[in-house]
Amino acid sequence: MSRKMLITIIVLLVFVLSGLITIQIKMIKTASDIREEQFNQLVQNALFRVSGQLNRNEERVVSFNATNYRLSGAGAAAGSSNVFPRAGRGSISFDMSYSNNGVVSSYQEKYSLNIQEPATSIDTTEKHSIADLLGLEELLETGREFDRRQQARLNDIFLYQKFKLQLEELPIKERIDSVSLHEILTRAIHETGIDLDYKYAIKNSNLGREKIIMGDADYNPKSKKEYPQLLFQNDISGSKPNYLYVYFPKRSGYLLRETGVTIIPTIILTGFLIAIFVYTILVILRQKKLSNIKNDFINNMTHELKTPISTISLASQMLQDGTISNTPQTIEHISKVINQESKRLSFQVEKVLQMAVFNEGRLKFKFKEFDINKVIQTVINNFELRVKSKNGTLTSELNAENGMIKGDEVHITNVLFNLLDNAMKYSNEIPEIKVTTENRKDEVLVSVEDKGIGIAKEHHAQIFDRFFRVPTGNVHNVKGFGLGLSYVKKIVDSHNAKIKVESVVNKGTKFIILFPKINQ
Repeated sequence: MSRKMLITIIVLLVFVLSGLITIQIKMIKTASDIREEQFNQLVQNALFRVSGQLNRNEERVVSFNATNYRLSGAGAAAGSSNVFPRAGRGSISFDMSYSNNGVVSSYQEKYSLNIQEPATSIDTTEKHSIADLLGLEELLETGREFDRRQQARLNDIFLYQKFKLQLEELPIKERIDSVSLHEILTRAIHETGIDLDYKYAIKNSNLGREKIIMGDADYNPKSKKEYPQLLFQNDISGSKPNYLYVYFPKRSGYLLRETGVTIIPTIILTGFLIAIFVYTILVILRQKKLSNIKNDFINNMTHELKTPISTISLASQMLQDGTISNTPQTIEHISKVINQESKRLSFQVEKVLQMAVFNEGRLKFKFKEFDINKVIQTVINNFELRVKSKNGTLTSELNAENGMIKGDEVHITNVLFNLLDNAMKYSNEIPEIKVTTENRKDEVLVSVEDKGIGIAKEHHAQIFDRFFRVPTGNVHNVKGFGLGLSYVKKIVDSHNAKIKVESVVNKGTKFIILFPKINQ
């Protein structure tokens, strides 16, 4: 996959994922806003019912007082009734009017009754005159009874208004019983299905200054949302700036729990989607990197295998063509070249196969206890000739008094050979290598230090990767597959040990291995 194609895919994935996350965030916010609006509406409805209940409670008190403490002769009333006897052909007329001026209203009623009988004959008139007079008396009595009822009703209205105005003039603290208010408020909030603790207070906002009149002693909303409700807004003399305030200390957590059924699965799925996206991008980048490393490995391996093959082919061709004299010395030299190159070729192939076996988990260890100082001394004795062939120096400081460790001696020996081989290859013209051991608490420290070309800091974490080789531009004076340090890292990890590198460019490199110590 080309770099341009890879960048295009990543950009498209980022765009799609960003759009999806934006939509999810918008949906979550919408669901949260809807739930918050529902909560606010439920609380306002509860407070409205509380205000209505307080009004009804006060109206009952006023009605009770007006009924049981009615004043006699209250109100200015005027009434008249006129009865006209029959005259001429005979007619009866009844007229009654009533008016009352209350404290804040006026009331007036007027009744009239006209009875006329056609004069058919004197006998008929005389015959019905007594009955007509009796009916008129009953009618007058009915009017008087109605008048008394109206008078009583007007007295009740007058008293109701009087007591109502008297209560309205009282301070809000005297109009409301705190115990009753708390019971009404608790019942109203629980009926909405909101199971939350609340704090309440009654405030007066006269002249733009708020003052708490009564309520919870620890009422302190700070930045929390308050819900206000105007009290006694149906007062005859007009409502006063007295408000019932309520807030819920755990409102945010409640809303989050209520909307969590919708929000939490969405957040989890979105998180998984982001994680999968990031993992996919990392895998693509890693595969791209591995592809480049493997291409370099194949090119390097081709060169490494081609050189001994070419040498062997050339030597065998020289023997076959007879272009040189077949003297014993010549044949011996050519045979020696063929043998050395064959060993070199076999070593390179064996190295690749060894890493393949190790990665497949088929490599078996034979753990035993041994002294690392003795193994290091043996390795130094075998490696010293190679260093001296380049006029270099290989020194050792085996200071570990207790060098006993548990591991596979063969693989530990290979690790040391690999580190010394790297120190040799990446040194300058004259190698200077130093091997050190020492005890540190419960560990045995082994270090291999050189004065070579060093490793840049940005490559320290990569040098233990398979096939990785520190970039050297167009210079290819050091041969290898990039498998040596990868093998070292795997062997060290298999022995529950730790390895780290300290290196400065053009000053040298130091590899440090910490093995668990075995107490004697």
